[in-house]
Amino acid sequence: MNILAVFLVLHLAKTNLGHRANLKPNYVLFMADDLGIGDLGCYGNTTLRTPHIDSLAKDGALLTQHIAAASLCTPSRAAFLTGRYPVRSGMSSFHKLSIYIFAAGSGGLPTNETTFVKLLKEQGYSTALIGKWHLGLNCETHDDHCHHPAHYGFDYFYGLPLSNLRNCHPNSGDIFIVGSRRTVRTMVQVMVLALFTLLLLDYLGLLKIPWRALAFVCSTALFLLSVVVLLFISQFRNLNCILMENEKISQQPFSFDNLTQRMTSKATSFIERNSDRPFLLFMSYIQVHTALFASQEFLGKSKHGFYGDSVEEMDWSVGQILASLERLNQSKQTLIYFTSDQGAHVEEISDGGEVQGGWNGIYKGGKSTNWEGGIRVPGLLRWPGVLTPGKRVDGPTSNMDIFPMVVNLAQGTMPSDRTIDGRDLMPLLQGDIKQSEHEFLFHYCNRYLSAVRWHPRNSSLVWKAHFFTPNFNPEGSQGCFDTFVCFCHGSYITHHSPPLLYNLLKDPSEAIPLTPISEPRYHQILKAINAATLRHQKSLTPVPDQLSLNNVVWKPWLQPCCSSSWQLCRCDKEKGSSALQDGPGNSRDSPIDA
Repeated sequence: MNILAVFLVLHLAKTNLGHRANLKPNYVLFMADDLGIGDLGCYGNTTLRTPHIDSLAKDGALLTQHIAAASLCTPSRAAFLTGRYPVRSGMSSFHKLSIYIFAAGSGGLPTNETTFVKLLKEQGYSTALIGKWHLGLNCETHDDHCHHPAHYGFDYFYGLPLSNLRNCHPNSGDIFIVGSRRTVRTMVQVMVLALFTLLLLDYLGLLKIPWRALAFVCSTALFLLSVVVLLFISQFRNLNCILMENEKISQQPFSFDNLTQRMTSKATSFIERNSDRPFLLFMSYIQVHTALFASQEFLGKSKHGFYGDSVEEMDWSVGQILASLERLNQSKQTLIYFTSDQGAHVEEISDGGEVQGGWNGIYKGGKSTNWEGGIRVPGLLRWPGVLTPGKRVDGPTSNMDIFPMVVNLAQGTMPSDRTIDGRDLMPLLQGDIKQSEHEFLFHYCNRYLSAVRWHPRNSSLVWKAHFFTPNFNPEGSQGCFDTFVCFCHGSYITHHSPPLLYNLLKDPSEAIPLTPISEPRYHQILKAINAATLRHQKSLTPVPDQLSLNNVVWKPWLQPCCSSSWQLCRCDKEKGSSALQDGPGNSRDSPIDA
């Protein structure tokens, strides 16, 4: 009798789980910006306090090999929303500039791309994006908003159409100065060489140089160029650091005062408004991209300076949203996902010498590289009653996997007219299958394929081959400190023939490349990877380059401006919003006391 009772209980529990999983769940998708996998307690950090984020691992599933589809913001976010490698949508670049840095560029996520948000909206979901967008804004006029989040399925948007950059915060440095040091040095060297050559030709009598005229022309041109550059840089904050609510500019430039609290309040209000219908909230934090910031209640409270303060405030925000779900009895019907768009930016050092980038744990490299530190990111999922608490998944998964997972759970229809590179995570998370469905993952550095990961069927082994790697500077460091980020071509990289091959199961730090002597299957492995690469490349079709120089360059006629140009595009429609009732100072659940 007791055995029968136990059997009935287990059967009813399984039936209940299946019934719960068949209901249309809500979704809260958290994405941090430039957060290192080693910055969270659930991934081994013992000094940063992230109790609310860590609780997702304790109460749900932790992915140990969760891979971003790109190691830079714009292409990674495009892949996340579309479930496709960014090379398929044109959201990857052939040149150095591989993200949008001007609000008045004309590139963006193609309007014919399908996001999982749009598919969920078709299923009756209410949808919101709060935080960072960074996938374009306008095409032909300053207010056509052809690349606005609303065109990709979001009912509500409150956040930055571009990104949080150093220039957005006074006294936080300048991305142009930091990123162009090597270029400036090269230009100076070229100018000195040209001058020396002219002097030599004049001295030998081979060329008569009109020195006075040349000096006048050069000095005038240099002066005018300097004025234009300095004027543009001085106005960069006004022109590009924009906060929008739906399609209206709310602050230009945006204020960092209580910005996390404002965004958190918008998130909880959205959940409250939609607690009687299915909803999707994409909480796209601007932390911990520089410029770093933290509210007064968090300043100086962490053990890791400004960076740690910013991480701990973000964790507070996650806690507020989780508490709101609990208060509204939505927790058990809500699938939570937390990740970062790529690894930590190890080259981030303030002008004063303070390290302002995160920690990628044992993994080599960081943001802008396809070493593990650049693409292995946090992956946490929680769905009470459906996902087993404390579950750990060690096989390769991708941020592109969220697309098929949320669409299938919402009973939507997957697109049949395009390749979807993501794989539904639910069978793996619920134990219906034992191994990740990703046999191969392809790692692009901008538009160039730089590495391939192979997880053979019915094996725990994971092989990774690098076709080229960035040249770290200084040599022996973990990044490209001379250029602020690593680039993907020319003298900035080293090609490898044969490729560098690593066994990630035994060598996750990618410290010792394999050889035919150390690995008897060396040639067999590379043969399989090369064959998969050819199949993948045959699946690609030409698409317009959304990150071409023409699409990323600043165009005055596309400049969003909430006031007249004579007022320098400045406005603040959020005055009085700094004293929010639910700020961290009044919170009953702050990480300061954790």
